[in-house]
Amino acid sequence: MKDRIVVKAQELPSSFHHVRLVLARGKDPPEGDREEGYDLLVPLNHEGFLDPLEWKKSRDACRVRYFRDGKTARIGLLRRKPGGQWYFDYEPGDRDDEIGFRLGEECFRLGEYISVGREGAFVTYQVARVEKP
Repeated sequence: MKDRIVVKAQELPSSFHHVRLVLARGKDPPEGDREEGYDLLVPLNHEGFLDPLEWKKSRDACRVRYFRDGKTARIGLLRRKPGGQWYFDYEPGDRDDEIGFRLGEECFRLGEYISVGREGAFVTYQVARVEKP
């Protein structure tokens, strides 16, 4: 599919998955929005949680793509701060970083909800896809 993050699958450890998050239902918009969200290329353990050991081995392959109106808005990397907080890093420095709310404790399974901090507020997304790249 054209909206996937492009990395050669044969170069990735077997724990890597393509995860799609779409804007969940809420106040605005009440039905959610499948045209806004994130594509993640991340290592997951057998239960569906982020695998920090595999991430450490393959950091540069852990990609994040934010899309809006169905188009790529920015591309970055999944990073982890000392202490374990996960975040999306797009540019050098931390001004544009997006913090994953308790991302290390969230399960990436279909239908689950994930919150991402952006511009001073947390926005909730729903896991719409989890598959091998």
